[in-house]
Amino acid sequence: MTEELRRWPGRFIAHLASERRLSSHTGSNYSRDLQALVSYCESLGIERWHDLDSQHVRQFAARAHAGGLAPRSVQRRLSAARSFFRYLIREGELKSNPGVEVRAPKAAKRLPNTLDVDQIVQLLEIPTEDALAVRDRAMMEFFYSSGLRLGELVGLDTTSVDLRDRTVRVVGKGAKTRIVPIGRVACSALAAWQRERGALASPEEPALFVGRNGRRLGARAVQERVRYWARRRGLPQRVHPHLFRHSFATHLLESSRDLRGVQELLGHADIATTQIYTHLDFQHLARIYDAAHPRARRKDR
Repeated sequence: MTEELRRWPGRFIAHLASERRLSSHTGSNYSRDLQALVSYCESLGIERWHDLDSQHVRQFAARAHAGGLAPRSVQRRLSAARSFFRYLIREGELKSNPGVEVRAPKAAKRLPNTLDVDQIVQLLEIPTEDALAVRDRAMMEFFYSSGLRLGELVGLDTTSVDLRDRTVRVVGKGAKTRIVPIGRVACSALAAWQRERGALASPEEPALFVGRNGRRLGARAVQERVRYWARRRGLPQRVHPHLFRHSFATHLLESSRDLRGVQELLGHADIATTQIYTHLDFQHLARIYDAAHPRARRKDR
């Protein structure tokens, strides 16, 4: 093992945390992928990063794929390597990025699962028999009403929500902030939770959603509560928090056909991501085009 190889990934991870403010989960993924790259370099006897070339990186990706790593995971691993190489260029350790021309194997597009409207109604009509049930209903109504990610929801403070204006200030990926509307039913559920929250929350705890211990509710706890209610309400499939986000986007797009609006609400930088999330019905859009566009409409005879 060479100290030169192992020193820079640690600095890069610290850079991600402090300067780019990425989440600890993202940092862990980067760390794992770069550890694989370090191990690969050591297996070839490469001792310095400037000895790595594009052929090495291409072989690194090919070995991972041949070893059973899924195409999407190879893509993520290459993305981490390219970001790391850009950092090394910035720090003067590399002159060029050896991963820039390397492409991962193509992955099949996976459309996300969703709940239909009837299933959403079935899940959200939970009996508010105690404070925790009131909290859980508010969380799930919030997920479906505003399309929040799990990390965004657990990161909310009481000051993030304005029930009078029916909006929430969300800090998303890359510490980007967006303002998202809250639906009427979700506002009602949140107001009911706020009336219960004071009896559970520890003094000075800013979190909107807290657990039995009075502290901010963690992501794992939210996942468990969603699964609990899905089982109790008789839903047959596996339900997780992100399923609400998929369903939110799909149902909104089906009603509005406003792709850009859905993109803004979801906080996507790239509209292509929104297209995948929302199950765009391209045949339906094609019919709209054929019926409406001046150059597509058939002339009446």
